[in-house]
Amino acid sequence: MTTITKIPLGQNGPLVSKLGLGCMRMSSVWGGPTNDENESIATIQQALDSGINFLNTGDFYGAGHNEMLVGKAIKGRRDDAFISVKFGAIFHNGQWLGLDLRPIAIKNFINYSLVRLGIDTIDLYQPCRLDNSVPVEDVIGTIADLIKEGKVRHLGVSEITAEQLRKANSIYPVTALEIGYSLADRQIESELLPTAKELGIGVVAFANTAEGLLTGDMKAPLPADSYHNHFSRFQGENLIKNLEKVEVLKQMATDKGYTPTQLAIAWVNAQGSHIMPLVSMSRRSRLPENLKAMEIEFTAEELNTLNTSFAPGTILGDTYLQR
Repeated sequence: MTTITKIPLGQNGPLVSKLGLGCMRMSSVWGGPTNDENESIATIQQALDSGINFLNTGDFYGAGHNEMLVGKAIKGRRDDAFISVKFGAIFHNGQWLGLDLRPIAIKNFINYSLVRLGIDTIDLYQPCRLDNSVPVEDVIGTIADLIKEGKVRHLGVSEITAEQLRKANSIYPVTALEIGYSLADRQIESELLPTAKELGIGVVAFANTAEGLLTGDMKAPLPADSYHNHFSRFQGENLIKNLEKVEVLKQMATDKGYTPTQLAIAWVNAQGSHIMPLVSMSRRSRLPENLKAMEIEFTAEELNTLNTSFAPGTILGDTYLQR
């Protein structure tokens, strides 16, 4: 099996795999079914065996289930894994209630996370996003205190604006920014990505297939019970026109001998040495395909075709990534 190269996470940051494993889908977040736990653990362990050391989880994924799962998978091989944990989201009965970013809550959250993961220190700790409910100074300052205590190694941030990133970094050095990024979602290219690069902050890019739009498997209309129907991108004429754009990606994938998903991941990977595609997997069978995507190279003409066909604004409608 292909092994993955390592890169520094941000300027002079810790060495991590150029491909990250998102563990969220191994648990029930929105009230759906939980995947087979043994298969999920085996997937994490095989990813580690392949050199993927960046494992992304959240304390609210499955109400702690995801952290316990990761904890079981890394037992006895802590040094093989770089653990990234998001906090702050509050769910009840599968419903989003809001954020709790109070310092007292953060200090409570991390102790539960450490116990569930079975570790002494979290490598990257980050609020899942920032709002105006608590001053940024208090949120970032609390994580800085946890770093001084030895409970956290590095500060991360997620789904924020360029202005928020600058402010957070001025309070304590930010190691990594986690953000949605794909051919279909390029709005961060105007301000956020340049800011991260200027500040020497690594980028952990999730949603590389734009919630399935770029897999080549989506067809209009979607089933009535699909969660995608909540977003205008996947509704009516928007979806039909968006899928027409995806045909360009499908044709290129056929010509190159890969899948559209592999090309979608490869495009994100090609956007910079400081950008890590974060790919969600819950089955070992997905690993070879996703690892292979990291070897794909594009010609200048192919990149121009993709960048033109998926220029910012060409994909119609919004998803949760636009806020």
